[in-house]
Amino acid sequence: MVTSEYERRIAARFAGFDQDGNGNIDREDFMAAAKALLAEFGTAARSDKGQALYVGAEAFWQGMAGIADRDGDQRITREEFVNGAVKRLRDNPDRFAEIARPFLHAALAVAGGDAGVGVDDTSRVLRVLGVDGDLAAQAAAQLDTDGDGRIDEEEIVSAFARYFTVPE
Repeated sequence: MVTSEYERRIAARFAGFDQDGNGNIDREDFMAAAKALLAEFGTAARSDKGQALYVGAEAFWQGMAGIADRDGDQRITREEFVNGAVKRLRDNPDRFAEIARPFLHAALAVAGGDAGVGVDDTSRVLRVLGVDGDLAAQAAAQLDTDGDGRIDEEEIVSAFARYFTVPE
């Protein structure tokens, strides 16, 4: 049962991971996100960047499953997600960031490169991952914390961790 406002907000993030909308998060959801990003940016799955994205998606899945899949069935239910995120990550958002880092690093490489990604391409990434168009553009602009017009890995990893673990 979701009780606090914080838990309700975390539960709402569940839909972003549940790419196929079947009510569970599983490995296929992470692979679908990787495939969609590759298609959006015209990157071949067999390329170095494509392979790195799939490896990052698998690492992200393994980290999430290790934190949240309490019954070991290789699926994360909404309740498991809320309990995993709230109980295990609220006190240590850096841990969540590090679980996501390989995927985010590879996604940035697909979208733009090692020097960071432009705000527009970041917005494209967010839209592919299920964020509404206007909200994606707004969020991408806010991610550019140093105002250089590019979003680097530290900015995105830090924002990602805050998105899931900070109550505000």
